[in-house]
Amino acid sequence: MPAPRKYPQELRDRAMRLVNEAMAEDPELSLNAAVTRIGPRVGVVPDTLRGWMKQARIDSGQSPGTTTSDARRIKDLEREVKELKRSNEILLAASSFFARELDPRLPW
Repeated sequence: MPAPRKYPQELRDRAMRLVNEAMAEDPELSLNAAVTRIGPRVGVVPDTLRGWMKQARIDSGQSPGTTTSDARRIKDLEREVKELKRSNEILLAASSFFARELDPRLPW
């Protein structure tokens, strides 16, 4: 179960919209300057807002990186692989146990 979000989605959307508007109004304004200006006004830590903005750019295809949906899929697949490896270990141990039960002369 994922950890509860500290900030509601509405606040995240509003903060990111304000950063985009500030950068559109002043083209010379950097991302760092925009999040430093907007973050405290909306009650969001600038580093958190910067991360949201970077991830939004990745998700929209403006920047290279792992999208949110890809990251979620990778995490799910890693969890499945871990579960399958564990199941495989259990099956190998069980087959070894039953092989010894059937033929006690086997070396294992």
